[in-house]
Amino acid sequence: MTDILPYTPPKVWAWNTESGGDWAKINRPVAGPTHDKELPVGRHPLQLYSLATPNGVKVAVMLEELLALGHEGAEYDAHLIRIKDAEQFGSGFVGVNPNSKIPALMDHSTETPTRVFESGAILLYLAEKFGALLPSDPARRAECLSWLFWQMGSAPYLGGGFGHFYKYAPEKFEYPIDRFAMEVKRQLDVLDRHLATSRYMCGDEYTIADIAIWPWYGALVSNTVYAAAEFLSAHEYENLNRWTKLIAGRETVRRGRMVNRTWGPLEEQLHERHDASDFQLRTQDKVELAA
Repeated sequence: MTDILPYTPPKVWAWNTESGGDWAKINRPVAGPTHDKELPVGRHPLQLYSLATPNGVKVAVMLEELLALGHEGAEYDAHLIRIKDAEQFGSGFVGVNPNSKIPALMDHSTETPTRVFESGAILLYLAEKFGALLPSDPARRAECLSWLFWQMGSAPYLGGGFGHFYKYAPEKFEYPIDRFAMEVKRQLDVLDRHLATSRYMCGDEYTIADIAIWPWYGALVSNTVYAAAEFLSAHEYENLNRWTKLIAGRETVRRGRMVNRTWGPLEEQLHERHDASDFQLRTQDKVELAA
């Protein structure tokens, strides 16, 4: 192990300076708003406030899947929340999600508007609201929810653990990278073994479990988050890679991945989504740029 100076925790921890590299300014030991800012409200019943991180992608994909299934009530406006600019600490956003994390959803179709936060809770809320993408059979429903909550409990080790220390930490240390790399590879093996005998996460049925897991673990093995696929030998997980490509091939997933995206190729970005035609306009922009 690389020699590093030992650290002795103080008797009482105190927040003295920002730390954490590029994302330092969004980390603080207290909750609540830092400034007054109301959220925009569009014309559709569902208002999504998000960014195309893996957690944000989940909800955008879910809404596009519901629309593709013919659920007109799933029409939505997607408003961009720039987390590097600390917009998640505005008073309006904190009113929707007191935890100040994207994504957050407001449902204005209910008698009193309903707020929903935490991406897994939003997926479950929408699945139950529209009766879609969640098995009705008790045993298969339990399987689906088990994988949904598996993702919610496991991804922090991938993102806040491995992703932070491998990609974003201002200094690289062997111990935390090795510790979290080991755990992430264990999780990849869990998925790969399961998908050896299952087309989707819940058998032959595409569900919210797939929608929750793909933006994190599919992105990892396809090298679109953390640039760590080679480091983690992601090619070894053949069943997981097969499933990743299967999900990525869905048109609904392609559209959902674009929503509230502000990086990457221009044709893959849709900063805000207010109508299905917005995707067509982005395609037209691509054609005009190529001309």
